[in-house]
Amino acid sequence: MAKKTVKTNAMRILDLEKINHKELSYPVDKGHVDGVTAAKGLGKDPATVYKTLVTIGHSKQHYVFVIPVAENLDMKKAARTCGEKSIEMINVKDINKVTGYIRGGCSPIGMKKSYPTYIDESAKDIDTITVSAGKIGFQVELEPSDLLRVTGSEYADLLMK
Repeated sequence: MAKKTVKTNAMRILDLEKINHKELSYPVDKGHVDGVTAAKGLGKDPATVYKTLVTIGHSKQHYVFVIPVAENLDMKKAARTCGEKSIEMINVKDINKVTGYIRGGCSPIGMKKSYPTYIDESAKDIDTITVSAGKIGFQVELEPSDLLRVTGSEYADLLMK
Protein backbone atom coordinates (compact mmCIF):
# COMPACT_ATOMS: atom_id res chain seq x y z
CA MET A 1 0.00 0.00 0.00
CA ALA A 2 1.41 3.43 -0.95
CA LYS A 3 2.19 5.89 1.83
CA LYS A 4 -0.30 8.77 1.90
CA THR A 5 1.27 12.10 0.97
CA VAL A 6 0.44 14.96 3.33
CA LYS A 7 -0.04 18.45 1.89
CA THR A 8 -0.47 21.12 4.51
CA ASN A 9 -1.71 24.65 3.93
CA ALA A 10 1.88 25.91 4.27
CA MET A 11 3.06 23.45 1.60
CA ARG A 12 0.23 24.44 -0.73
CA ILE A 13 1.13 28.13 -0.33
CA LEU A 14 4.78 27.44 -1.12
CA ASP A 15 3.73 25.46 -4.21
CA LEU A 16 1.34 28.22 -5.31
CA GLU A 17 4.03 30.88 -4.86
CA LYS A 18 6.48 28.64 -6.76
CA ILE A 19 8.94 28.74 -3.87
CA ASN A 20 11.58 26.04 -3.99
CA HIS A 21 11.33 23.95 -0.81
CA LYS A 22 11.74 20.45 0.57
CA GLU A 23 8.95 18.72 2.44
CA LEU A 24 10.31 16.80 5.41
CA SER A 25 8.83 14.57 8.08
CA TYR A 26 9.99 13.05 11.34
CA PRO A 27 8.55 10.30 13.54
CA VAL A 28 6.07 11.33 16.23
CA ASP A 29 5.07 8.88 18.94
CA LYS A 30 2.30 10.96 20.46
CA GLY A 31 1.33 14.58 20.69
CA HIS A 32 3.74 17.46 21.10
CA VAL A 33 7.42 17.10 20.21
CA ASP A 34 9.89 19.78 21.21
CA GLY A 35 11.91 21.49 18.47
CA VAL A 36 15.28 19.99 19.35
CA THR A 37 13.78 16.48 19.19
CA ALA A 38 12.19 17.36 15.84
CA ALA A 39 15.56 18.61 14.53
CA LYS A 40 17.22 15.36 15.61
CA GLY A 41 14.41 13.36 13.98
CA LEU A 42 15.13 15.21 10.74
CA GLY A 43 18.89 14.75 11.08
CA LYS A 44 19.27 18.56 11.10
CA ASP A 45 21.45 20.92 13.09
CA PRO A 46 19.08 22.59 15.62
CA ALA A 47 20.65 25.94 14.63
CA THR A 48 18.91 25.63 11.24
CA VAL A 49 15.51 24.49 12.53
CA TYR A 50 13.30 27.33 13.76
CA LYS A 51 10.20 27.39 15.94
CA THR A 52 7.22 29.72 15.56
CA LEU A 53 6.15 31.65 18.65
CA VAL A 54 2.93 33.64 18.77
CA THR A 55 2.62 36.55 21.18
CA ILE A 56 0.22 39.30 22.12
CA GLY A 57 1.31 42.84 22.77
CA HIS A 58 0.14 45.35 25.36
CA SER A 59 -2.00 46.83 22.53
CA LYS A 60 -3.69 43.39 22.06
CA GLN A 61 -2.05 43.04 18.60
CA HIS A 62 -0.61 39.58 17.81
CA TYR A 63 3.00 39.13 16.68
CA VAL A 64 4.88 36.10 15.35
CA PHE A 65 8.54 35.40 16.12
CA VAL A 66 10.59 32.71 14.38
CA ILE A 67 13.71 31.64 16.28
CA PRO A 68 16.08 28.65 16.44
CA VAL A 69 14.49 25.73 18.33
CA ALA A 70 17.18 25.55 21.02
CA GLU A 71 17.03 29.28 21.80
CA ASN A 72 14.76 31.50 23.90
CA LEU A 73 12.93 34.63 22.82
CA ASP A 74 14.05 37.77 24.66
CA MET A 75 10.66 39.31 25.45
CA LYS A 76 12.08 42.81 25.95
CA LYS A 77 13.88 42.75 22.59
CA ALA A 78 10.73 41.36 20.96
CA ALA A 79 8.57 44.13 22.46
CA ARG A 80 11.02 46.81 21.30
CA THR A 81 11.14 45.24 17.84
CA CYS A 82 7.39 45.59 17.35
CA GLY A 83 7.04 48.90 19.20
CA GLU A 84 5.08 47.49 22.13
CA LYS A 85 5.34 48.39 25.80
CA SER A 86 5.36 44.66 26.55
CA ILE A 87 4.46 41.33 24.96
CA GLU A 88 3.66 37.88 26.27
CA MET A 89 3.15 34.45 24.80
CA ILE A 90 -0.46 33.68 23.91
CA ASN A 91 -2.19 31.01 25.94
CA VAL A 92 -1.79 27.51 24.46
CA LYS A 93 -5.58 27.16 24.30
CA ASP A 94 -5.73 30.19 21.96
CA ILE A 95 -3.18 28.98 19.39
CA ASN A 96 -5.72 27.35 17.08
CA LYS A 97 -8.18 30.25 17.33
CA VAL A 98 -5.46 32.83 16.51
CA THR A 99 -3.37 30.92 13.94
CA GLY A 100 -5.43 28.00 12.62
CA TYR A 101 -2.64 25.68 13.76
CA ILE A 102 -2.08 23.56 16.86
CA ARG A 103 0.75 23.62 19.40
CA GLY A 104 3.77 21.85 17.96
CA GLY A 105 2.51 22.33 14.41
CA CYS A 106 2.36 26.11 14.13
CA SER A 107 3.87 27.36 10.89
CA PRO A 108 4.74 30.99 10.16
CA ILE A 109 3.33 30.30 6.67
CA GLY A 110 -0.42 30.35 6.10
CA MET A 111 -1.88 31.48 9.41
CA LYS A 112 -5.56 32.45 9.54
CA LYS A 113 -4.54 36.12 9.43
CA SER A 114 -1.38 37.93 8.46
CA TYR A 115 0.42 39.05 11.62
CA PRO A 116 3.59 41.12 11.88
CA THR A 117 6.31 38.46 11.73
CA TYR A 118 9.97 38.68 12.73
CA ILE A 119 12.68 36.12 12.02
CA ASP A 120 15.78 36.07 14.18
CA GLU A 121 18.73 37.61 12.39
CA SER A 122 20.73 34.37 12.87
CA ALA A 123 18.83 33.09 9.80
CA LYS A 124 20.93 35.46 7.66
CA ASP A 125 23.91 33.16 8.28
CA ILE A 126 22.37 29.87 7.09
CA ASP A 127 21.71 28.54 3.60
CA THR A 128 18.36 26.93 4.42
CA ILE A 129 15.88 27.31 7.24
CA THR A 130 13.51 24.59 8.39
CA VAL A 131 10.15 25.52 9.92
CA SER A 132 6.93 23.73 10.74
CA ALA A 133 4.80 22.83 7.75
CA GLY A 134 1.68 23.28 9.86
CA LYS A 135 1.23 19.75 11.19
CA ILE A 136 3.10 17.88 13.90
CA GLY A 137 5.72 15.67 12.25
CA PHE A 138 6.03 17.78 9.10
CA GLN A 139 8.50 20.55 8.25
CA VAL A 140 9.51 22.56 5.22
CA GLU A 141 13.04 23.59 4.33
CA LEU A 142 13.61 26.70 2.21
CA GLU A 143 15.93 29.65 1.79
CA PRO A 144 15.57 32.26 4.54
CA SER A 145 14.95 34.99 1.92
CA ASP A 146 12.01 32.98 0.57
CA LEU A 147 10.56 32.62 4.08
CA LEU A 148 10.88 36.40 4.53
CA ARG A 149 9.05 36.97 1.26
CA VAL A 150 6.21 34.48 1.75
CA THR A 151 5.50 35.65 5.32
CA GLY A 152 6.11 39.36 4.74
CA SER A 153 8.49 39.27 7.68
CA GLU A 154 11.73 41.02 8.55
CA TYR A 155 14.89 40.14 10.44
CA ALA A 156 15.39 41.25 14.04
CA ASP A 157 17.67 40.58 17.01
CA LEU A 158 15.37 38.41 19.14
CA LEU A 159 17.45 35.99 21.20
CA MET A 160 18.40 35.97 24.86
CA LYS A 161 22.15 36.29 25.20
